[in-house]
Amino acid sequence: MTLTIFLFMSLIIAGIQTAIPFLVNRSVIFGVTIPEKHLQNETLIAFKKNYCKLVGLLSIILLAAYTLWVLFQTATEEQIVIVGILLEFVIILFSFALYFYYHGKTLKLKTDNQWTGNLKQIRVADLSARSRDEMLPWQVFLLPMIITIGVIGYTLLQYDLLPQQIPTHWGPSGQPDAFTEKTLLSAILMPLTLFVMQLMFLGIHLGTKKSGIKLSGESTEASRQRQLALRKYSSWLMFFVSFLITVLLSFFQLQIIHPDIISATAMFAIPLGFLFLILVGTIVFAVRVGRSDKFAIETIEEKLTDSDDSHWKGGLFYFNKNDPSIFVEKRFGVGWTINLANPIGYLIIFVPLIAILLFSFL
Repeated sequence: MTLTIFLFMSLIIAGIQTAIPFLVNRSVIFGVTIPEKHLQNETLIAFKKNYCKLVGLLSIILLAAYTLWVLFQTATEEQIVIVGILLEFVIILFSFALYFYYHGKTLKLKTDNQWTGNLKQIRVADLSARSRDEMLPWQVFLLPMIITIGVIGYTLLQYDLLPQQIPTHWGPSGQPDAFTEKTLLSAILMPLTLFVMQLMFLGIHLGTKKSGIKLSGESTEASRQRQLALRKYSSWLMFFVSFLITVLLSFFQLQIIHPDIISATAMFAIPLGFLFLILVGTIVFAVRVGRSDKFAIETIEEKLTDSDDSHWKGGLFYFNKNDPSIFVEKRFGVGWTINLANPIGYLIIFVPLIAILLFSFL
């Protein structure tokens, strides 16, 4: 079962990493903005195909070797887990190393050919795009928080029923394997940590909702469709993840109070179901957003460009103090990244993470 879980996770990771060049914004190739008329350049197409072949080939070799090792060697469950995690990191690190290699080659190709040398630099604003924005209202994110507050209240009311050793970690079998002494804080530590995570999800949602809708001067309609799709589906994915985490940790909390309320089989199956739903949701999100700007038909303005390569370091890290946006669309991958020149983004992400780390040491 452990092999099946890690193979499934690794296959999803490998599949997404392999397909990334075809899921990102169509005018961005390996983190570099490319004018529309050069998107079908044979060298650029070869770069993308070579990246996919190399990541896919390495993934197949590693997954096959991992499977054979587990099947024909007497590996313990702990060894299978450790090697499975290392396998996933190797695939991700290799894909990033390959990304940086092709990022440099793409940037050099663009510079050597002076693809933007005679183009006029512009910025496009569309005030009407906000009226088509289908992001979830922020109030929806209060629902999981209300559930968590209820779980905290119920835990305090049932404090006497709690065991003297409070579980703090559950193993692959769904059974607790780490404990701490019973106190008021340790009794509500898990739902309290969950509440902080929910605040972070809410902060990210508000930050992305307030971020600007960036449109391309060359293909305005295609970029509008992608931006609206990204905003819509990312808000749904964040709520979906927040709700699933709430359900999962609430189950664990109730199981601490009432050990017999959930069977051992359910305790094993629930985390697997959670993992499966998260992965499916992520795939749907990546495909929906990735395809949103690929089929728009419009007249391309070839004398304009809106390249902001100078604000992207390595095509991954965005620094622009003149941009009030807290989050911007990734250039490699599907989703959002922080505007590192805006301190509010640091507060939204790192304050909750620091709070969670502090809770774990109490």
